[in-house]
Amino acid sequence: MAGCTSSSGIEQQWGDGKGYISANQLVTEIAPEDRGDPIEFDSELSDGTKITATDYQGKVAVFNFWFAGCVPCRMEATDLQAVSEEVADDAAFLGVNVKDQPDTANAFTRRFTVTYPTAIDAKTGSIQLAFAGKTAPNATPATFVLDPEGRVSARVLGSVDPSILRALVKTAAATPEPSHGG
Repeated sequence: MAGCTSSSGIEQQWGDGKGYISANQLVTEIAPEDRGDPIEFDSELSDGTKITATDYQGKVAVFNFWFAGCVPCRMEATDLQAVSEEVADDAAFLGVNVKDQPDTANAFTRRFTVTYPTAIDAKTGSIQLAFAGKTAPNATPATFVLDPEGRVSARVLGSVDPSILRALVKTAAATPEPSHGG
């Protein structure tokens, strides 16, 4: 595959057996007119509660894709929790565990005092598939900020800096209401 190389080293990192890509916070913001359709999924929280994408519409949503054995995921857990508390009036957070069973995911959230819910996406991959395409969660951890309509406003590959995440939440919250003509 000539021409499919990268100077970032991500391909080499993925192949080193760690199971995660240690990307240095690659941030992609998407203009409101380019966001496309709202994300759609059906899934289940670690406690068995059924959830859908519409449960996260109406305010900004922050989805963090992680798994317990991911070192960068452990390193960012307390920062994500702190930001979730700071922006609770404007944004709902959802952890999306991509590899573990509920017991392992729950042990992680207890260990790092994560109080927002975690969806278990290891078996179905339904939430990961909802983000497929130009905003796929191509690394773990990956954090997505959705606008109040449920459309991807920003994606962060790698550990997320708290100040950047707060700014991305503000940007998504400030998304203008769509004009429906008339």
